[in-house]
Amino acid sequence: MEIKALSPQARADALREMAEGELDVLVVGGGVVGTGAALDAVTRGLRTAMVEARDWASGTSSRSSKLIHGGLRYLEMLDFALVHEALSERGLLRNKLAPHLVRPVPFLYPLSKRVTERPYVGSGVALYDAMAISGGNNKGFPLHRHLTRKGVQREAPGIRKDAMVGAIQYYDGQVDDARHTMTIARTAATYGALVANRTRVKEFVREGERVVGAVLVDLESGAEIRVKAKQVINATGVWTDETQELVNARGQFKVRASKGIHLVVPRDRIQSKTGVILRTEKSVLFIIPWGRHWIIGTTDTDWTMDKAHPAATSADIDYVLEHANSVLKSPLAREDVQGVYAGLRPLLSGESESTSKLSREHVVGHPVPGLVVVAGGKYTTYRVMAKDAVDVAVEGLDGKVPASTTENVPLVGAEGYHALWNQRHALAARAGIHVDHVEHLLNRYGSAIDEVLALIVADPTLGEVLPHADEYLKAEVVYAATHEGARHLDDVLARRTRISIETYDRGTETAELAADLVAGPLGWDDERRATEVRTYLQRVAAERASQEQPDDASADAVRLQAPEIVPV
Repeated sequence: MEIKALSPQARADALREMAEGELDVLVVGGGVVGTGAALDAVTRGLRTAMVEARDWASGTSSRSSKLIHGGLRYLEMLDFALVHEALSERGLLRNKLAPHLVRPVPFLYPLSKRVTERPYVGSGVALYDAMAISGGNNKGFPLHRHLTRKGVQREAPGIRKDAMVGAIQYYDGQVDDARHTMTIARTAATYGALVANRTRVKEFVREGERVVGAVLVDLESGAEIRVKAKQVINATGVWTDETQELVNARGQFKVRASKGIHLVVPRDRIQSKTGVILRTEKSVLFIIPWGRHWIIGTTDTDWTMDKAHPAATSADIDYVLEHANSVLKSPLAREDVQGVYAGLRPLLSGESESTSKLSREHVVGHPVPGLVVVAGGKYTTYRVMAKDAVDVAVEGLDGKVPASTTENVPLVGAEGYHALWNQRHALAARAGIHVDHVEHLLNRYGSAIDEVLALIVADPTLGEVLPHADEYLKAEVVYAATHEGARHLDDVLARRTRISIETYDRGTETAELAADLVAGPLGWDDERRATEVRTYLQRVAAERASQEQPDDASADAVRLQAPEIVPV
């Protein structure tokens, strides 16, 4: 099957085709659940479209802890069903659906008591491993092991000796969430789904009580498009309540936004071969290996302000540094922080505080005929959430619709990944680039690497690294615009790559060159190119300033001073 390119022309074609005839399913929301729902629907043979008001994964799905995990702490809450489901999905993603994007990552669970704690924690982690094995597809995730204090020092010499009496090391999975979500969207398009980002739902079209479609606005051109659909799936995450208001129907549940922030620091600031999970007074804190960096987080606080751009405060940053430094030999300082990002978790809540049950489990509702709502959940179980939402939508369709097949649908780049990994030296020789770069590309594009290498063969200068962001090649910036649906400079630097959080300058030194590289494919003139660069620089400046503020309200006010490149 030929892989569909999410090119500017493909987006224009998709918007045109959405208005022709009637869709079986229209998915609103381009996060991991929305893209998953689009893939699920189209692979059942349904005529499917999906729209996203901003960019793929621009909300919660690009701002997670980047973990594919069962949720070890949910075992303590006795939520065995959620853990088993998540571990099954973890194995499926690693070994079948996205082996090029999901990889194992080790963690230390510190022990502070010499006698009583090890049996308790050890039995919990053993159960975690057993549940993973019983779910199948656990290949690649080593079983846990017990470490003494000396063993901890061998694995993590940067951890203070007095911080723990020993530890248990276990494994979970890791993913670049934004890249994974975009890849799901591209896979859905490859199977025939009509997908368009920067496209907002202005209103739902109704016949009586029934939702029968939507009026869409192409935010790039301002054009309105009327779309007919037998079923609409609302998968807008923390925006669920706002989307529900478009049908003037009270939702069957509400979604509360919880802010979590993460810090990115250079790998050499913490001497360790393994990640660490720490208990805090509120939740847990992860120190996570991330290539040439560490990701440290997270917080868990209510957020009631702008949902598109949640802001990290100075207090948030101090909180994360304080808890990480409680176990580190060489404490981290503000100057060590390369990047900061904040995201919002969509937590379910009841009608009132007394009956509310905040949960990471998901719910699917059917508030009015023709409209299905899915909310809650956790990143790892997106496929199950998507399947459940489409199952409910299918009940409103005429005729027999096949069951979900996504358990057996590898994402774009998965097929042939392992064989190409074995051939990486030959690939490097043919493209004239170092094998390290080929390995980097394989772990981002999988078997779609051929398309990236073709750009380099056609123009060898694209095989050069980006100045000030030498983890990435110039070809990756071009490919983001020609094949991955990037419409703006922010899309490229914040989500197709992670330059915005992986460099001390946060992409400001790369912005000019990146804009030059995508200007041709995106049809920018000099004025548009300058606007894109200026807007990105303003975004970074506003984020930096917001991170100096003492509280959410002041941080939010400062962050919102930066203009949107495309107002929503």
